[in-house]
Amino acid sequence: MAGITQDWEPVVIRKKAPTAAARKDEKAVNAARRSGAEIETIRKSTAGSNKAASSSTSLNTRKLDEDTENLAHEKVPTELKKAIMQGRMDKKLTQAQLAQIINEKPQIIQEYESGKAIPNQQIITKLERALGVKLRGKK
Repeated sequence: MAGITQDWEPVVIRKKAPTAAARKDEKAVNAARRSGAEIETIRKSTAGSNKAASSSTSLNTRKLDEDTENLAHEKVPTELKKAIMQGRMDKKLTQAQLAQIINEKPQIIQEYESGKAIPNQQIITKLERALGVKLRGKK
């Protein structure tokens, strides 16, 4: 029995290395200073702000800035808004009454008569039926 030897390697169990957030922790930095370890501090120029996202003009932003084309929604033609007003006056209806007849908000009638609305064929059809006036077909 004199020739028996150990045939295994020793196993060393260690703590997990600290994460980046833990290394930046104030306690960890102070402990490193006390032990004499070298500490490097770097000040980031855009830290705590959103400058990086907005300061540089991207390719898409530049294209939009250089674009000279004016884009606008189609508005109600003058003939249509006058025809709606005339038809409503002939029936002696207020904007609110006409809106109730076609099941829409009074604001929609107001927008159509002021020319601010974006033309919707379904609403124009409802107006034609309610007023008994042909509003389309003159285009």
